[in-house]
Amino acid sequence: MQGGSSGIGYGLKYQARCISDVKADTDHTSFITGTLSLKEENEVHLIRLSSGGTELICEGLFSHPNEIWDLASCPFDQRIFSTVYCTGESYGAAIWQIPELYGELNSPQLERITSLDAHVGKIKCVLWWPSGRHDKLISIDEETLFLWSLDCSKKTAQVQSKESAGMLHNLSGGAWDPHDVNAVAATCESAIQFWDLRTMKKINSIERGHVRNVDYNPKKKHIFVTAEDESGINIWDLRKPKSAGTDSTVNLWLASLYSSDEFTSESLVDSPTRRVDPLLHSYSDYEDSVYGNHCNFHVFPCILSYTKADWLSLDLKALLGAIVSLGSLRHYPMMGG
Repeated sequence: MQGGSSGIGYGLKYQARCISDVKADTDHTSFITGTLSLKEENEVHLIRLSSGGTELICEGLFSHPNEIWDLASCPFDQRIFSTVYCTGESYGAAIWQIPELYGELNSPQLERITSLDAHVGKIKCVLWWPSGRHDKLISIDEETLFLWSLDCSKKTAQVQSKESAGMLHNLSGGAWDPHDVNAVAATCESAIQFWDLRTMKKINSIERGHVRNVDYNPKKKHIFVTAEDESGINIWDLRKPKSAGTDSTVNLWLASLYSSDEFTSESLVDSPTRRVDPLLHSYSDYEDSVYGNHCNFHVFPCILSYTKADWLSLDLKALLGAIVSLGSLRHYPMMGG
């Protein structure tokens, strides 16, 4: 679907609450998203931004047997992804593969590689090792973090370790730090928690109510973005974690989006008092709670955020918002550009 002066949009047949950038597709800006229909057969859409940045193109459409509540693309194989799904009675998680010649098939079917069956609680998300070819996965349910070893050739996944966050925390999502593969951020109702995978222990936290999701900036240390209730998207600098903006606002921080040698490689969770980058711009016209966000820096750097409805829109500036917002296609011009 093309976009006019108000931006670029892509319509989904049913509601969606999850989207992921396809990290392994280094030649294009690509996304994968899944729908959330209770009664109809759900769909997985493989979407690609045209070379001119003017159109979102559906590269593949695949049926999925259940409601998709979380979706994440494999960082080393663009045809592999994970979903967290609901059968109506319980939640599950699986690893899928798109058929190699899907573009030449009339009705291409997804192949289930394996399932992540160790969970007792309600599964919230699956996290892939941030970059490169690696066999590790993390899955998070309401109370527990699991570290898995995945073997795609044997179609198996084995639990390596797990740790409970406690019944009172009610985990809702998480992100794997691309700059420190031993660090994972997990969100819950009252805080953002930081975990060390070497010990599977929580080592720090930021008290913050009603955070739904979190993602790291893959090009810059210390920077991550949270999606929160009351329509809030906040971008944080972990050198000063009390610096994020207010709720009901999209805050774009001038955070030197691409990597530099300005700062040392010290752990994010160990340096909470460093200088914060200045606020660049704010947007506050969301009408719904923001359910999640992802960063993509392949061709057009962007932050993906989505509410609970069935539209995607893209702003193709230095920071971009891919927003799922009911019937609304919005373009946010950046200051100075």
